[in-house]
Amino acid sequence: MAKQGRASWRQLPRNVWAVSLTSFFMDISSEMVLNILPLFLSNVLGIKTNLIGLIEGIAEATASILKVFSGWLSDKVGGRKWLAVAGYGISALAKPFFYIANSWGLIAAVRWADRVGKGVRTAPRDALVADSIRPEQRGFAFGFHRAADTGGAVLGLVIALFIVWRTQAGGLALGEGTFRTVVLVSLLPALLAVLSLALGAQEVKRRGGAGVAAPKITFRGLGKPFLVFMCIVGLFDLGNSSDAFLVLRGQERGLSVMGVLGMLITFNLVYTLISAPAGSLSDRIGRRTLIVGGWVVYALIYLGFALAGKGWHIWALYTVYGLYYGLAYGTTKAMVADIVPANLRGTAYGTYNAVLGILDFPASVIAGVLWQGVGGWGGFGAPAPFFFGALLALLAAIAMWLWRPQPAPEAGS
Repeated sequence: MAKQGRASWRQLPRNVWAVSLTSFFMDISSEMVLNILPLFLSNVLGIKTNLIGLIEGIAEATASILKVFSGWLSDKVGGRKWLAVAGYGISALAKPFFYIANSWGLIAAVRWADRVGKGVRTAPRDALVADSIRPEQRGFAFGFHRAADTGGAVLGLVIALFIVWRTQAGGLALGEGTFRTVVLVSLLPALLAVLSLALGAQEVKRRGGAGVAAPKITFRGLGKPFLVFMCIVGLFDLGNSSDAFLVLRGQERGLSVMGVLGMLITFNLVYTLISAPAGSLSDRIGRRTLIVGGWVVYALIYLGFALAGKGWHIWALYTVYGLYYGLAYGTTKAMVADIVPANLRGTAYGTYNAVLGILDFPASVIAGVLWQGVGGWGGFGAPAPFFFGALLALLAAIAMWLWRPQPAPEAGS
């Protein structure tokens, strides 16, 4: 790939700004609630980690098929914006029900509804970003979007930390009243997220108009490079269980609720600072290098999670964990646009997100079982899922390094 000049946020088009602002507000709302949800399930409802893993896995996997259909539909009709707006609206409408949920079944149902919204919006949103930016700035655009998204997470966690500080006097356990207060405060930024996209984004006209070359929903239709890419990314994701297990690991090693929130804030700060520069770097030196580097960092960090003996070890490792996300997360999304034709991007992003969402189910279930067992079997203990994740990340990094993909026509990069 030829070297490009450094990208600037001033060069980003309106749609990238609108999508980024939307993600900023939605992550304020979501991160406030979802990062303490495992503590609510464990501390208030008394749910064990294997059931928490099941809830998290089902929440992601049951909505994942919508990502394929939503992405395909955006290719078919030639429009991305209103599908994305609808998805954000569904998630915003689901959030108030966390306030009244008082059993794990109700929590699971609300999580499912929230993930349905994510399933509807994710592929059209990502395709809208890819359609709106030149190929030589694609990595930077996705990195900028991730930075805005994660900046919202930082602010959301700071707000949650303030609420915890004001409503309960320290301690390891999360109080029920604290959780419900966080849910109430999260509703306003969720509404602002929907309005930002509805009022700020514009459809991008594609050559040929609506209904051009909308494929059947098959891997073959998206090409061999995409199939190989998904096999490698899928191998990695099978060991990438829900971050809820990292939160529980921190609490298990002695972190208080405020300590857990502080840990998440530092993680997201690193993620925010790294994402845009890493995306710009991938435009110049190639996506694979950044992805492989991120996965190797992930493997080392997960090995550290397995061996950690104290709460501050988890905090330090989780901070560096933001480096993996900054290097690899937005870069893999940019690579999808590199290896599929422009008129198939919605379907490709839908398939990409759906496959990873489906794999989140076995990944989270495996993690829960390895940690705490199932039935009469007691499992291998807390370090086990992190050893497993480190091994698969290393294998995936080797496979990605050995692969030599060819860019799709008109994909750039």
